[in-house]
Amino acid sequence: MTYTYHYHSPLGGITLSSNGTELAGLWFDGQKYFGDTLPKEYEEKSLPVFEQAVRWLDIYFSGRAPGFTPPLLMKTTPFRKMVWDIMLAIPFGKTMTYGEIADKIARKKGRSKMSAQAVGGAVGHNSISLIIPCHRVVGTNGSLTGYAGGIDRKVQLLTLEKADMASFFVPKKERLESGPF
Repeated sequence: MTYTYHYHSPLGGITLSSNGTELAGLWFDGQKYFGDTLPKEYEEKSLPVFEQAVRWLDIYFSGRAPGFTPPLLMKTTPFRKMVWDIMLAIPFGKTMTYGEIADKIARKKGRSKMSAQAVGGAVGHNSISLIIPCHRVVGTNGSLTGYAGGIDRKVQLLTLEKADMASFFVPKKERLESGPF
């Protein structure tokens, strides 16, 4: 059985999902790919894993690094899991580029090169947002692009983490899609 729980964040509603013991999903309500790992039938219920996730979110939205990770269930492909594991290692307030992640995976696989676009697809389909911090992944040129929760939220999250925003910019195309800040 899959269970859900709803959390009210300063940046909008968040839906969490679990198999009963591990967190399997965390999406801003209405984000791209919302609920992509949710089955058609699920039950809203309070669970210890949701209590842990809420504690994590409360600490995070207070502007501090939580210092722990609730148990996670990554329902995904082996390639995406590799990308998500790398994202889990990006420290609070820091960023990494799609290209840097691609280079790490290429080295792990013994290849000379890996597609940054393939990494982008894996980052975009992250079903446990925030905890697996896809908002910390940026373009090589400093472009703040490709956040399923919306570019405005990406900016707000990085600002909350006190990330150095001096070299980042929102591409004109993204600005038109997400609207003004």
